[in-house]
Amino acid sequence: MRNEKTTEDIALGIRRRVFEHSMRNNGGYLSQACSAGEQLAWLYNEALNLGQPTLPMIPKPFEGVPSPNNPDYHTGAGYNGPAGPEYDRLFIAPAHYALVAYATLIEVGRMAPEGLEMFNQDGSSVEMIGAEHSPGMEVHNGTLGIGLSTAAGLAFGRKRRGDTGNTWVFMSDGEVQEGQTWEAVQACAFHNIEVKAIMDVNDQQCDGAMDSVMEVGDLRTKFTNFGAHCVEVDGHDLNAIRQASQENHEGKPLIILARTNPFHAMSILEERFPRLHYVRFKSEDERARMNQSIAKDLGVDPIDYAH
Repeated sequence: MRNEKTTEDIALGIRRRVFEHSMRNNGGYLSQACSAGEQLAWLYNEALNLGQPTLPMIPKPFEGVPSPNNPDYHTGAGYNGPAGPEYDRLFIAPAHYALVAYATLIEVGRMAPEGLEMFNQDGSSVEMIGAEHSPGMEVHNGTLGIGLSTAAGLAFGRKRRGDTGNTWVFMSDGEVQEGQTWEAVQACAFHNIEVKAIMDVNDQQCDGAMDSVMEVGDLRTKFTNFGAHCVEVDGHDLNAIRQASQENHEGKPLIILARTNPFHAMSILEERFPRLHYVRFKSEDERARMNQSIAKDLGVDPIDYAH
């Protein structure tokens, strides 16, 4: 399933949708749209081999947790299509990127725009922090750092079963502060699991700048030493991402470090750096200033958020 839009257009559309949502709701995950727009657009529009969605374009309400007495339970993976052996699978490891992931699904025609209006509403499956029943999600990755392990486990099982589809994971750099990430890389290298990962390296996390919380050093060298094939690129350069994804990594996990700017295309957010994890406007004046500035950067009219 390929979209008629260019990947560049989809990345811009993602940012515009997250911007509009954030203005109307007095805050949102703006910086994640700035840094990850190209990566998620590229995954869905170019990299992933996915079938047609199997769930309704307008998401169903939350139907409860899995149990023998709940036949209506479903995960959100159906928005990525069926889980056939020939299809790729994607895990969104940082669950707080959910708003950006939902905007991506809309931009590539896998979810209706009305779905975003259900974001963080009582009884909705369109969770603020993506859960296994949320659109595009297959498992709950709310415990930061488990995404690569989850993807690796699935990829190992698929390899043993003879599946031909790839297993991808989208990550954030805060996950390198978790030991489980490094255990997963070592396990992949030892068991020759060729899982593929692209990491949004925007140098910030929920508590501020990465280095103010814990210095992580030379990530490319570390990943290489732990057994991965690691490539470092400009995360806003689609050609660089495309080339990195084609590198030979036989018998090893592929880790693409996508170096990004958390206020790319929304320059006024630099005022808030490094406190950009969730941008809630401090005053009506700031909200109005950001509305005007970001709208200009994105080439759209300011949002009428009074209605």
